[in-house]
Amino acid sequence: MKEDVKILLVEDDAGDVELTRKALKTAKMSVNLNVVQDGDAALKYLKRQDPYPDAARPDLVLLDLNLPKKDGREVLRVIKSDPALKSIPVIILTTSESNIDVAKCYDLGTNCYLVKPLGFEDFIKVVHEIDDFWFSLVKLPPSGKEMP
Repeated sequence: MKEDVKILLVEDDAGDVELTRKALKTAKMSVNLNVVQDGDAALKYLKRQDPYPDAARPDLVLLDLNLPKKDGREVLRVIKSDPALKSIPVIILTTSESNIDVAKCYDLGTNCYLVKPLGFEDFIKVVHEIDDFWFSLVKLPPSGKEMP
């Protein structure tokens, strides 16, 4: 198990942010969770632009699709087209079950597309599955790689 996994959560709904925090506390992984609430802030964080000049490169991005300023699809497109960022795994975590959204996100390079469960217990199960797969089975790129 990797210790102190750095996750960037890009989520504008305060309730979903709190639900994610609670669910991550029950996971096996030790998590350093950073949260931004819109697509512009996500890209500034990842590129270490003001107000995030000291941002740690995340091991994983949990990205909602329906965000203010820049939506998740645009954020995903930028991440996966930037040589300095494209190796960061991006998990879409959204309420959208649209086949169009699923297809578009995979076309843009998402590593995984998950639909947010409605109940807390189901949400915890999803987080545990993320934990088991991404931090126990998968070999992630080195996090020491410098961000731009």
